[in-house]
Amino acid sequence: MSTAEKTLERMRNNPRDWRIEDVISVAERYGIEIRNKGGSHHAFSYPGIYVHVNIPAHKPIKSVYIKQFLALIGAIEEAQS
Repeated sequence: MSTAEKTLERMRNNPRDWRIEDVISVAERYGIEIRNKGGSHHAFSYPGIYVHVNIPAHKPIKSVYIKQFLALIGAIEEAQS
């Protein structure tokens, strides 16, 4: 199990108090597109999945944004199976 997979499992167990670096590492593991043009938010999307997530890069990230990110991961896993 990779570090990103362990981080994802911890996010599922506790969606509170995460950093944007953690979210980015999981996103890269799943091939999620990350957009940030120097602003305070990061946008996450995946081709063919119509769930898009915008997460502010503030510390800590609120659990509502992590739950949205987990929904994106869930949609990707469902589409791949």
